[in-house]
Amino acid sequence: MNIRTIRTRLRATAALALLPLLALTACGSGDTDGTAAVGAQASPAPTDDPVAAVRKVDSAAALLPADVRKAGTLRVGSSIGFPPGAYYPGGTDKAPAGQDIDLADAVAKVLGVKLERQDASFETILPALGSGKYDFGTGNFGVTSERLKTIDFVTYINDGQGFAVKKGNTALRTKVTDLTQLCGLTIGTGAGTTFEATLSAQKGVCAKAGKKPYDVKVYSENAATLTALQQGRIDVIMSTINGLRYQAAQPASQTAFLGEFHRLDVGFAFKKGSPLTKAFQTAVNELIEDGTYARILKKWGTDPSAIDASRINPPEHT
Repeated sequence: MNIRTIRTRLRATAALALLPLLALTACGSGDTDGTAAVGAQASPAPTDDPVAAVRKVDSAAALLPADVRKAGTLRVGSSIGFPPGAYYPGGTDKAPAGQDIDLADAVAKVLGVKLERQDASFETILPALGSGKYDFGTGNFGVTSERLKTIDFVTYINDGQGFAVKKGNTALRTKVTDLTQLCGLTIGTGAGTTFEATLSAQKGVCAKAGKKPYDVKVYSENAATLTALQQGRIDVIMSTINGLRYQAAQPASQTAFLGEFHRLDVGFAFKKGSPLTKAFQTAVNELIEDGTYARILKKWGTDPSAIDASRINPPEHT
């Protein structure tokens, strides 16, 4: 499959994720050319641009390796999924938008470099860092103990794990605080995510509680997960707190957010031992100090996930 085909599919998928869930079920034929534009127009990006005023900070740029400063570019593997993190609001030929896009662009401006953004599926980015395909990755990557064995992180927000159901669902009515509440249900989640890892690791909790186990269905595309929920093939979605909250808040949404389950620091991802981490940490802290960071989060409605300072490789929240 060539790169143009991959990008087209990724962009169409992201646009579909913005459609109301009933509209998604009408796209079962797989012909997304017409619906992608409708979905994109249904959720335009905010027009304010807090990144525009960001300028290079020489003291931060000086922390980059000499070869990077000379080249003036960094390659970023970017997972374009759904708002408010990263998505395609203007159709398949427009630039991506979202909180992760703005923060990466702002960091690049502080460091005085240009970004060469490459679309990639979420589950492929972290393995590709070790091979040198990308200099860093974005995609709402949560900091976990397992990932810290092979990946370095520079944190920029605190997000985490949450649950959502179809509006009117009677199987779950309250916030999920314990996975035993999910026993006997079918849970949909993303491939290669912390959600999949958590559900797999805790699969035995239902048996210990004397209940029927929950079933997990893994999807590589957010649109497929939402379609499965609408069609009744899954009972609940486990995904990012901010993403699920944003989806449920849309006027035409047919999902209900069930609250936060487990918070995680989220960061830019690098291969282990990357010489870029200190420069990125310094750049994020510059953005926090000058107010740009707060303006970006306000733009995307993620203010409750703000951090006070960026950290390199913090321990996983327990």
